[in-house]
Amino acid sequence: MGLPSAGSPPPRPAAMGDRLTYLYAVARDAVPGCPEGVAAVRTIAQAGLVAYVSSVPLERFGEQPLRRSLADMHWLGETARAHHRVVDAVAAATPTAPVRLVTVYEGDEQVRGLLDRRAGDFLAVLSRVAGRREWGVKAYAASSPEDCTAEHSGKPGTSSSLRRRAGLRGREHARRQALARAEHIHAALATVAVASHRTQDPRLSGRPDWMLLNRAYLVDVGREEEFAAMAAESGGNGVEVALTGPWAPYSFTVTDAR
Repeated sequence: MGLPSAGSPPPRPAAMGDRLTYLYAVARDAVPGCPEGVAAVRTIAQAGLVAYVSSVPLERFGEQPLRRSLADMHWLGETARAHHRVVDAVAAATPTAPVRLVTVYEGDEQVRGLLDRRAGDFLAVLSRVAGRREWGVKAYAASSPEDCTAEHSGKPGTSSSLRRRAGLRGREHARRQALARAEHIHAALATVAVASHRTQDPRLSGRPDWMLLNRAYLVDVGREEEFAAMAAESGGNGVEVALTGPWAPYSFTVTDAR
C-alpha cells in the first residue's frame, strides 16, 4: 500500500462549479505558515488526518485544459516546483505522505471522502515514514561493456569470428563485474537504510555513462550522516557515486488514492 505516484494518471475532475481542489500531501498535523503552491495553501482535517490543498480554477485544471498543460514543459516545471515546495515544507515539520504531481479533485468533499475511506492506509504509511527521509543514490561506471568489447576484440590478424567471440567474452566479464560492484554498494547501503527500491530507467538519467545503480533509500534521520559517508566511500576505482537528498519520502508512499 502507498500513496499516489507520479506515474499514475491524475484523478479526472468533473465540471462542478468553477473551482477544483488540488491535493499536495496528507499528514498527521497542520503546519502553520505553509508556503504558496500552485495557489494559496489551506488544510482539510478529517479522520485524524490533514490534507494540504489549494483551490484552483476549472479553466486551468479541468480535464481538457490540464491535458494541454501537461504537454507544456515550462508549465509542468513551474507546477512541479510549486508542488514540491509545499510538500517539503510540510515534511520538514511532520510525517508526510506526498501525493503525485497534479492530483486534482472535484472539491473538498471528495478529499474528505478519500481521508475517511483510506484513513487506515494513510496512517500506516505515515507511521512508516515518521522520522525518516528519502535519499537517492546513483552509481556510474567509467567504461561501458561496449568499451570492454573493443578492448577484448583480439589482435590484428585474428579471424573475425574469433575477434567477435573474444569481444563478447570481454563484454560479459565487464557486465558481471559491474553488476557485482553495484550489488556490493547496495548491500552496504541497505545495512543503514530501512527500505529501498529501484527508481527510474537508467536511459532517463540524461548522462551517457553506464549507470550501475539507481535506487531510493528510506533512512532514519539519526543515521543520515552515516548513510551519506558510506555512499561517498563506496565510489572510486572507476565508479562515481552521486548522492541526492534528503527528500520527502515520495518513493515510499505510492498508491491509488481513489
